[in-house]
Amino acid sequence: MARWGMVVDLDMCTGCGACIAACKEENNVAYVSPEEAEKGRAISWMQMVNFVEGEFPNVHIKYMPRPCMHCDNPPCIKVCPVHATFKDEEGIVGQIYERCIGCRYCMSACPYTVKYFNWFEPEWTESTIASMNPDVSLRKKGVVEKCTFCHHRLQKARDKARAKGMEVVDGDYTTACADTCPTQAISFGDLDDPNSNTARLSKSKRAFRMLEDLGTEPKVFYLSEGEKNV
Repeated sequence: MARWGMVVDLDMCTGCGACIAACKEENNVAYVSPEEAEKGRAISWMQMVNFVEGEFPNVHIKYMPRPCMHCDNPPCIKVCPVHATFKDEEGIVGQIYERCIGCRYCMSACPYTVKYFNWFEPEWTESTIASMNPDVSLRKKGVVEKCTFCHHRLQKARDKARAKGMEVVDGDYTTACADTCPTQAISFGDLDDPNSNTARLSKSKRAFRMLEDLGTEPKVFYLSEGEKNV
């Protein structure tokens, strides 16, 4: 059984935003009006966090793509009163939108602020709907949504593997953000597979996880600045 995770090399990330655009288009993420965005109601399953390193005049702007951390010990699951948030056997933390009652307890419990609430019913025009991914549902008003590691892609990989009488292994599927990154800064794969590049990178001396002292055990690792060899 795989345990899916991600490694982001901050040395290679240029902050181009291709991962954000790919995530939005792949997962039918709704756009909001400028007025709603000003209120902090924009929806983006993948965030791009900017931070500054060094002191003037040797200042460097760094970028950190931030999806859902898909924690092995996720606090969001523990507070959901209707079990709309869950973690499957392969470690992916998902949302059951039809079960969500919009209480937003999970948003309060998440220390990474990577969950989003649909404040209004998204308006989808006919031309927009025609270009959407038919494998991903359209979320309605009043539910919380988040990154799912492109779970629909995993389901397709499972179907193909089942037809061959096999299990899904590292390399059978990847996320839209990792697929699109022009510098290959994002690596996705099985963290428990010793032959997986993602697993190897996660054990690098450069690897760290966000707020790991909280005990959430994120499955998204970052590689800090340093030598390329691990």
